[in-house]
Amino acid sequence: MMSAQTTDKAADKADSRTTILRAATDRILHYGYNKTTMSEIAADCGMSAGNIYRFYPSKIDIAEAMTREYGGDSHRLYEEIIRDSGRSPSRKLRDLFAMRLERTFRTFEKHPKLMELADIMARERPDYLAEERAQERILIEKILDEGCTSGDFALPEDLTITADLVQCAMLKFRIPQLWTTEQLDALIPEMEGLLRLMLTGISARR
Repeated sequence: MMSAQTTDKAADKADSRTTILRAATDRILHYGYNKTTMSEIAADCGMSAGNIYRFYPSKIDIAEAMTREYGGDSHRLYEEIIRDSGRSPSRKLRDLFAMRLERTFRTFEKHPKLMELADIMARERPDYLAEERAQERILIEKILDEGCTSGDFALPEDLTITADLVQCAMLKFRIPQLWTTEQLDALIPEMEGLLRLMLTGISARR
């Protein structure tokens, strides 16, 4: 059984990590990743720089924690779409990608300094980005599987291959670096047109 003292220490550690992450997020969103130092984050937290390194060994670890937090929030929203029994599989697929595009666009529109962090993550933590893509592909598979079960979809390839193809086709709408000069009102109809084309290909013939 875990002692009260052990529980308190774990809670204190979690609180410290949260405090550091909040301070780092505020500073990075304002000044950018490259212009933020660990010493500045420590000062914002009222800690020593050495104490910061106990929780986050490097600045890129903080960047990954920020990205994971955002990704976790997004994933929960996507899961809500998938669990909604009132939406058809086709609607779920559309709503998943529409939410992803609008959420990402609005976030980067509000915090343009995040583009720098996204570039850093792509170079320094490709394994995390691969993990994120794999999680998304699982969600797509769930929707396709539901569509096959309901008779809405007749997949031209097996489930995993089709999910991968759908994800590849929609790649532009998940990477903000690919639409830095485009506006949301132009991206949405482009995305919806591509989805219609894909859904035509996988929809069961009545």
